[in-house]
Amino acid sequence: MPRREIAPEVLLASLPLFKELEVVTLRRLVEGVTRRSLKRGQALFRKGDPVTGMYVVVYGEIHLIASTPARGVRLSGIVGPGQSLGEPVMFLERPALVGAEAVSDALLLHLSKDVVFAELEHNPKFARRMIAGLSKRIQSLVRELDRQAIGSGTERFIAYLLRHNGGKPGPCVITLPAAKGAIASQLNLTPEHFSRILHELADSGLVQVSGRKITVPEVARLEAAAGRR
Repeated sequence: MPRREIAPEVLLASLPLFKELEVVTLRRLVEGVTRRSLKRGQALFRKGDPVTGMYVVVYGEIHLIASTPARGVRLSGIVGPGQSLGEPVMFLERPALVGAEAVSDALLLHLSKDVVFAELEHNPKFARRMIAGLSKRIQSLVRELDRQAIGSGTERFIAYLLRHNGGKPGPCVITLPAAKGAIASQLNLTPEHFSRILHELADSGLVQVSGRKITVPEVARLEAAAGRR
């Protein structure tokens, strides 16, 4: 059954970045909005492409793919519904630093750079929201760098699982948002090292692995294994 068409201003108003903005502000932003529908596996943009604005994910999931001669291709981020991408390089007015690819059917809203910049010029409330969003992203990147700089590979993966569990006690099931090789690269691990970590955690009864599904029978035991308790 096809998805019902929803007006762009309604979509914008439902997303965290744009909630509580005045109707007149939303109308101005909508003037620079275009829909972008993607099929699974389709590229949104590639590294080096010109950046013409920012994107907001309405539904679906987008993977950000980094590529360097030293480290090869790796997953550098995952953007889901309600989240945005492209703002940093939009403000720097530089080409895309990473590629972006849909890992499921997705709908995104593209907000043109000209409309965003014009709104920032005379709307302090919108400017504060944009600054807050960028600040949270920087904070998240700093924390991720800190996590990768300390601890063993096992500790990094346990920390990853605990973040996705949201700190809830008791048993839980976590579905990895990408293939194991992509998760390994995101954690700065080789696929072989990541596979050994999974086997060791499974052998010790800390997790049960079934494809991308990771079952944690006792979160407290997993925390203890990482020295968190």
